[in-house]
Amino acid sequence: MDFNPEKDQSVQQATSNSHRGLEEYNPFEDSNKQSQPYRQTAPPTKSEPQPAVLPPTGPPPAYTQSAAQPAVQAGHEDLIRRQEELERKAAELQRREQQINNAQYNTRQNNWPPLPSWLHIQPCFYQDFSVDIPLDFQRTVKTGYYLWMFYVLVLFLNLIGAMAYLFSKTDGGKATTFGLAIVWFVAFSPCSFVCWYRPMYKAFRSDSSFNFFMFFFVFFCQFCANVVQAIGLDGWGTCGWIVSIEVFTDGDMSNAQRISTGLIMMIVAILFTVLATLNLLFLKKVHSLYRSTGASFQKAQEEFARGVVTNPGVQTATKEAAKGAASGMASGMFSGASAGNNQM
Repeated sequence: MDFNPEKDQSVQQATSNSHRGLEEYNPFEDSNKQSQPYRQTAPPTKSEPQPAVLPPTGPPPAYTQSAAQPAVQAGHEDLIRRQEELERKAAELQRREQQINNAQYNTRQNNWPPLPSWLHIQPCFYQDFSVDIPLDFQRTVKTGYYLWMFYVLVLFLNLIGAMAYLFSKTDGGKATTFGLAIVWFVAFSPCSFVCWYRPMYKAFRSDSSFNFFMFFFVFFCQFCANVVQAIGLDGWGTCGWIVSIEVFTDGDMSNAQRISTGLIMMIVAILFTVLATLNLLFLKKVHSLYRSTGASFQKAQEEFARGVVTNPGVQTATKEAAKGAASGMASGMFSGASAGNNQM
């Protein structure tokens, strides 16, 4: 057998791998497996860790306020409101204190009723709600003042209605109604101011139980008088419901007189009814405030006794009475002693 070196497998493998470098040559590598060329690969990059995020499955749900949030918000608003109220009261107290300090050097002059300076009659009272009345009671006192003004207006309109009632037909009863209407307007206007409005003003100004009791007594009497005035008995000086209905049914008057006079008197009767209702509501309001101040009848008695004792007029009258009694007793003793000496 002839030996051919070109057909030897080892020779063929050596010749086929002759072009590769010595570093890549592996004599033990399988002959059927072709070696791959050397490739320089880049080192692997280290990726940053990313948080796990779930993909959204739909729109987010609508925001709903929990049950505890309204209570917290309401409590916060209440605290803010109380803080503002306290700051307002502090500012009011500071302003009043400054005005009182200024008033110590400047004598307060009466400013009510507001009269022109050229008149010889001067104002009789001093009235200033912002200075005299505490902030919590200013609205109540102003309401009482407006109620008094409304009462004076109704009395004036009652006078106008009584005048129309007089001119509709001359009669003794109608003249009496007109005359008493003048008396009620002239007398009740100032008396109501002095007897119930000023005590109410002083009661809220100085927290006086005595003035509170005086206001309750006089104002309740005025409420009863307003009820009678709203009823309107003939010859009592008021244009109430009874007198107004009688005018509409009076056959001695013409239709024009009945309608015109009846309408005026009916308006006055309605105003008296409204006035009586407002007086009752105002009386209840002042009474509720009076109970909240801690006043009592015993305190009113103590204030009255203290006021009587410290009143300069009462003190002067007491001193004069004591002097008169002492001088009378001394003169009697001396006259008795002289008479006894004469008998001896």
